[in-house]
Parts: sequence; C-alpha cells; structure tokens
Amino acid sequence: MAHMNVILATKIEGLGCEADLVTVKAGYGRNFLIPQGLAFEATPANRRFINMLQKKRAEREAAELANFQEIAEKIAGIKLRLTLEAGEKGKVFGAVTNQQIADALAAQGVEIDRHCLDLEKPLRKAGDYEVVAKLHPQVTATVKIHLETSGEPESSEEETSAE
Repeated sequence: MAHMNVILATKIEGLGCEADLVTVKAGYGRNFLIPQGLAFEATPANRRFINMLQKKRAEREAAELANFQEIAEKIAGIKLRLTLEAGEKGKVFGAVTNQQIADALAAQGVEIDRHCLDLEKPLRKAGDYEVVAKLHPQVTATVKIHLETSGEPESSEEETSAE
C-alpha cells in the first residue's frame, strides 16, 4: 500500500491540525486532500509554508481558548432548574441526560456540545447536581443543576418508603 506525506492546510478531524506533517494513503492524499485544498504535498518548497500555517494555527487556537473561557464564565453564572415528571407514587418517568442539559444551556444562550458534559449516568432523583463540562483541554466549567420532580411534594421519598 503506497503512502505519502502531506502538510495539512486546515484542521481535519481524526487526522491533525494545520501545519501538521502527516502520512496518508497515496490515493486519499492525491485524490481528495490535495484537490480540495485541505493539504499540500510535503515537498521542500511547500515545507516553507509551514511557518505561515503554524502562525495561523496559533491564532485559531488562541481564539478558541478565549471563546471557551468566555463560555465557562457564562456557565458559572447559571443554575439550571430542570423538572422530571413523576407519577402518583413519586415514580419518576425518564431521566435528565447530557442532551437535555445541553438544550437547557442553549435556552440560556450558551451553546455547547453535549459530548463535553461528563455525566456518568442520567439524573433520576430530585436534588442539586454539579456536572463538569470539558470544553477544551485547558478549560472546564461546572454546570449547576437543581432537579425537581413534578406532581409530588418534595417528601415523595418518605411517602414511598412508608408503604
């Protein structure tokens, strides 16, 4: 299988960032990456472009970091109030997942990827929770959540244990 070295012109998920020298299958490089302008063949002349690409990469990474720090500050000022439906005997229907937390944050004007929320298992009981959002390798935020159940008073756990 023939391989070739290319210099990435842009960030490509699963492959690398701009200015990275990567080895790809020759067909992928010649038929897709280079014609699409996503990479350059790693010739000595093209290697001179690496400095320009590294500067562009540093600027992009600094902008991303500043953006994620701003999002983390917004998250720190929010306490989400979520409600789960509860039946007659306090049995909760469904659970709060990372998608619902991301949607609730979006409703507050903070857009984040649900995959960055470190939620081990869906939330099923009323109470206060703190969920860590790993926004960036250098930036994390804590999402504060107050979860209530509807239909039953707060003492629903005591009532179900009395049966």
